[in-house]
This record gives sequence, structure tokens and C-alpha cells, in this order.
Amino acid sequence: QVQLAESGGGLVQAGGSLRLSCAASVRTFTNYRMGWFRQAPGKVREFVAAISWSDGNTDYGDSVKGRFTISRANAMNTVYLQMNSLKPEDTAVYYCAVGTNMVVGSWSALAPKPSLYDYWGQGTQVTVSS
Repeated sequence: QVQLAESGGGLVQAGGSLRLSCAASVRTFTNYRMGWFRQAPGKVREFVAAISWSDGNTDYGDSVKGRFTISRANAMNTVYLQMNSLKPEDTAVYYCAVGTNMVVGSWSALAPKPSLYDYWGQGTQVTVSS
């Protein structure tokens, strides 16, 4: 069983920055991808970013491209999300997820699919004030 712990959420003014972290509790598991999703009240869960653990390929949701950056620390099974130029519409609970099964196909087509992630964190609140 893999447990994920997110941290780094909080309240920030529009235009500010936050850095989220997500660490997996188990070091010895096969990690194929880690991603961030978010869900605002009354809205469906939205893909934010993902990183392939084998080669570092990344993918981003359209609404965060150019503002958010996902990165990893392989040895620690930790993923980060640097969020810059935050907007009020970025307000949501942010969830970290990990995929432990190998899939074949286009990375950009597969990365945003929640069904390809097996374990999820509890979420961390990000609130951006205007």
C-alpha cells in the first residue's frame, strides 16, 4: 500500500507563488508516473500536471501551462509542483497521485487520465485571493 502525503498548500494573493510537495511513504515500489489533479467546489476533478518517472517527460493542463512546473526527486519518490502567477481560478484542493502500472501509448494522451493513477493523497487546499 502506497500512501501519499501532500504539503505546501495555503492562502496566497493573486500573482503569488506556492510550491506543493508530495512524498510517497513506500520507497520500494514501481513508480511509472506521478501527477497533480485539482478539484474546486462544484466542479469536476481537473488534470494539472504529470511526470513520467522513467524519462522525466511532463505534461500540463491547458489552464496552467507556462505558470506551473512539475519536477521530481527520484530517490525520495517525491514530486513537486511549483505554481507561479497564481490566479483566483486556481483555488482548489490539489491532489497528488501515483501510477504503478505500465501502460503503452502516447504520454500526452495517457498522463491526464485519472484512471491510470492507483494511489491518491488526501489533498491540500490552495486558495488564491484577488
